[in-house]
Amino acid sequence: DLGCISTTLPKAMANALWHTRHISYAGCAAQVFFFVFFFSAEYSLLTVMSYDRYVAICKPLHYGTLLGSRACATMSAAAWSTGFLYSVLHTANTFSLPLCQGNAVDQFFCEIPHILKLSCSDAYFREAGLIVISVLVIFGCFVFIVVSYVQIFRAVLRMPSEQGRHKAFSTCLPHLAVLSLFLSSASFAYLKPPSISTPSLNLVVSFLYSVVPP
Repeated sequence: DLGCISTTLPKAMANALWHTRHISYAGCAAQVFFFVFFFSAEYSLLTVMSYDRYVAICKPLHYGTLLGSRACATMSAAAWSTGFLYSVLHTANTFSLPLCQGNAVDQFFCEIPHILKLSCSDAYFREAGLIVISVLVIFGCFVFIVVSYVQIFRAVLRMPSEQGRHKAFSTCLPHLAVLSLFLSSASFAYLKPPSISTPSLNLVVSFLYSVVPP
């Protein structure tokens, strides 16, 4: 969470204090890389955490077998590796495009859809396609998380202790609420039709998925 916020907010706050919107080309590329890396890794870890909670609540007797230290280390490494791979692909695709529509990004940080608007090459469809594939993968992980929590809630509702049920729900529901906010706002930001795109709407949606959830 700290990495996600540190990628965008410090530069945005500094620009606001100095009344400028300047960022170097290398700085913009680094911001895109780390933004995608931290968010992809965090979302992968949240998916792993949902499985961890499912096993802990629904199959407690098999927890040591299914989620030993080696399995946890492997899943964590896979999550960070996925974030790195996604970040490299998106950054390389985005910044390999020639820009001919100026160099002003109409956003408080270097967001990929706004950088693509500056491109004059048809090759930007390659990055747009990668974004669509990423959204589909993210949606698949979201379905996995929801199914895991449905099984968790079914197990929780069978608990005889009301205090235990309350504790379980208070732990799981905020996680699902934040996750839903992030996915809905991020998907809308990257897949919304250009006909409804306005600077104020873009700013609000980007703020919702990049600042509020972390």
